[in-house]
Amino acid sequence: MKTKYIVYAILSIVIVGMVAYRISKNKTTNAMAGPGKGAAVPPTNVNGIVIVAENFANSLSISGSIEANEQVQIRSEISGLVTGIYFKEGTNIKKGQLLFKINDRELQAQLSQALTKQKLSSETEFRAGALLKKEAISKEEYDVALADFRSLQSQTQLIRAQLEKTQIRAPFNGKIGLRTISTGEYLTPATQIANLVSTNPVKILFSIPEKYAGQIKLNTQINFTVAGSSKKYTARVYAVEPSIDMITRTLQLKSMAANESGELLPGSFAKIELPLSNTNNAILIPSEAIIPVLKGKKVFISNQGKAKEVMVETGTRTEKSVLIVSGLNLGDTVLTTGMMSLKAETPLKIKIINN
Repeated sequence: MKTKYIVYAILSIVIVGMVAYRISKNKTTNAMAGPGKGAAVPPTNVNGIVIVAENFANSLSISGSIEANEQVQIRSEISGLVTGIYFKEGTNIKKGQLLFKINDRELQAQLSQALTKQKLSSETEFRAGALLKKEAISKEEYDVALADFRSLQSQTQLIRAQLEKTQIRAPFNGKIGLRTISTGEYLTPATQIANLVSTNPVKILFSIPEKYAGQIKLNTQINFTVAGSSKKYTARVYAVEPSIDMITRTLQLKSMAANESGELLPGSFAKIELPLSNTNNAILIPSEAIIPVLKGKKVFISNQGKAKEVMVETGTRTEKSVLIVSGLNLGDTVLTTGMMSLKAETPLKIKIINN
């Protein structure tokens, strides 16, 4: 019996020792883990900015292409042999200047024949008119003579029109490119002779997203640069497409820029800065303060020394800042660091950074 009691006593001592060890272990773990539920949580060090009103000059960076004011491929309307070329490649050409000529000897002979017939018919019509006044012939006979005369007049005009087509002239002032023909070559209407380009002024073609369509007006001034040059050029919007492209959801516009020096070449790429509406008392915050979430975007602000989540609606984004449309007010302190580790009501120790 004594042995039995001794075993029970030993077991009781072991159990009590294990319970005491567990209690001691839990206290040590809690001490290492930090303050308890009732203890004060140390503040988190963060940076922040105080929102102040700013004037925001909103602009849109887009790409476009430079086009000639006028551009045409010089071709012949009729077929024939080239008898003369009267322009020098790569030079400026005046409107109406003769560029080249096609053999017209056959047409000249036809014109001479038609003029002879027309003259004879004119005399016949004149005599018939005199006889009609004397009632020597009927009205029907005079009408036949008159119709014959007018028919020959039309034939002469047709031949003259064909003769005009043998002389190809410049349709506008511009610079002519490299020619692809030589004297004595046989041309057809499909033969391309040279390009004629008017480059002063030039046109800049570009498109903008449909959400900005209401902010662009005629005569809006734009700035642009071209590849290989840091020089800034200016242009003015002179035409706006009347409808949105349903595939790209963009609006197409054209502007015009002076090009007296000829530096702007058609076909070049243009990088355009398009000014939009200016916003007074705008709220701008650093882009790193924005946190994308499932339902939109949020920021953390300081509310009585503690972190507070605020959902915001953003507008235009610049290189460093984001325009806030709604959600924040002037004077709010927006946190710019440590946001990913913050929770609502987290105590804060804020270092204000000049925005």
